[in-house]
Amino acid sequence: MITPMKDQHTQQLADRLSCMDRGNLVTILRQLHCPFDLDFTDEFLSSTSLERLRHIVLSAILHANELPASIGNSAPSQGSLSP
Repeated sequence: MITPMKDQHTQQLADRLSCMDRGNLVTILRQLHCPFDLDFTDEFLSSTSLERLRHIVLSAILHANELPASIGNSAPSQGSLSP
């Protein structure tokens, strides 16, 4: 069973993503190992609003239950979002 992140860690992750530019967000999205396909086109990723892109990346990270190394220590442990 996957344990959800604590609210504090989710907020820290969201705060960290809010400071990232489009290039970093796209890199994270492309490197994320999800149990589902992320098939966004380059055109979509370059034209969607930055706020929407941040939301997509946050959602993908939470659903994948994986913290990419490029984000740093914004959750309890790198590589996993389990508390």
